[in-house]
Amino acid sequence: MKLQFITSNPGKVREAREYLEPLGVEVKQVHFEYPEIQADTLEEVAEYGAKWLSERIEGPFFLDDSGLFIESLRGFPGVYSAYVYKTLGVWGILKLLEGVSDRRAYFKSVVAYWDGALHTFEGRVDGEITSEPLGSDGFGFDPIFRPSGFEKTFAEMTTEEKNMISHRGHALEAFAKWLKENLK
Repeated sequence: MKLQFITSNPGKVREAREYLEPLGVEVKQVHFEYPEIQADTLEEVAEYGAKWLSERIEGPFFLDDSGLFIESLRGFPGVYSAYVYKTLGVWGILKLLEGVSDRRAYFKSVVAYWDGALHTFEGRVDGEITSEPLGSDGFGFDPIFRPSGFEKTFAEMTTEEKNMISHRGHALEAFAKWLKENLK
């Protein structure tokens, strides 16, 4: 089976392949710009994107919307994480947290799968924001996010290590389980 993954992020594709290829699912990356609405939740953003794309793309596909939620910043950047990363980057976030002792944060991911109907799968991982970027792997805010119970940031982990505990890994694991049960 072939599934289209609507994303411009090759890091997300690598992570998705780790979960789906063992099921015999070929993940094909498709670059297709779609509107990301301003909304309060990742679920709303992912649902809107999937429904919008369903009128423009043939066959089953999935997308992922993820965000970094920082407790002391009242959940910011949250649903605006991609934009904040492009405009402020990791150094901008670190600047916002200068002198802040509460560095708790979490990553959340929503995978939206469209096969004529919408199916969503969520994942979350708690952790903290480091005081400086660490590591060279991963992407986005990975160099400044250290998951709870670990000494490494996501950017210091291999894809396999990250997938075992990450927000996207949990969402992809739920998606893969659903596919295995529903696509026989």
